[in-house]
Amino acid sequence: MAMIHLVKSLGNPIAIKLTGTDYAEYLASMLKAGANPKTLNNRLGYLRAVFNVLFQLEEIDYPNPLARVKPLRLQERELGYLAQEQIEHLFVVIHTRCKTPHVAMVAAVCLATGGRWGEVQALAPDRVRDGLVTFINTKGKRSRSIPVDSVLQAKILAHFKQHGLFSNCLNSFDQTLAASKIPLPAGQSSHVLRHTFASRFVMNGGNILTLQKILGHTSLAMTMRYAHLAPNHLQDAIKFGPVSDYHVLLPNYV
Repeated sequence: MAMIHLVKSLGNPIAIKLTGTDYAEYLASMLKAGANPKTLNNRLGYLRAVFNVLFQLEEIDYPNPLARVKPLRLQERELGYLAQEQIEHLFVVIHTRCKTPHVAMVAAVCLATGGRWGEVQALAPDRVRDGLVTFINTKGKRSRSIPVDSVLQAKILAHFKQHGLFSNCLNSFDQTLAASKIPLPAGQSSHVLRHTFASRFVMNGGNILTLQKILGHTSLAMTMRYAHLAPNHLQDAIKFGPVSDYHVLLPNYV
């Protein structure tokens, strides 16, 4: 449906006649109409992919007309994370409000591993063993195994034995998170658990490259969003800056 809407918005052009200029004009008109820049970037990615596949399949013999169209620069989104007292409050609300027992366990595993809600929700007993949980069918298309505490592993397996596999309980969590009244940036929802893991990992001195592997980011740039939380972040600006003795430059006001 998104592609059909996009093609109609472009005026249903003949593919070989579509140019980067045509698409740039479309972007400008959509921005003026108040369209979400991220949505427009996604549409550009979809249409590029269509041309790339057609070229690979030799259905077309001309280069991708959108190859040089640059995505819109987006304002970096604020990444909210939970303080310890907020974590405790959230779980009190979960245990009080949620009828399904799966919400608390999925949320706990997200917090312990940095896993996405969907990745954790898809876990099965055979992927929880030897002190590891293994996520497959991930967003990055690569499986990854994350160490977990032996107590948590035992609780996960006991949960599966008593309650069966996790059900789809994201809506229940979203509603409970809203009911908790914890202030969060717009659009965070279940990702706040992943952001909380990543933020705490960095604040406690964890290595950013290790965090990239844990989170399954294909690009280090994604993981670097958490770098400013490191305890020594940017302290080299003081250590290696051009001024070491401010008494030489500034008068004594004391």
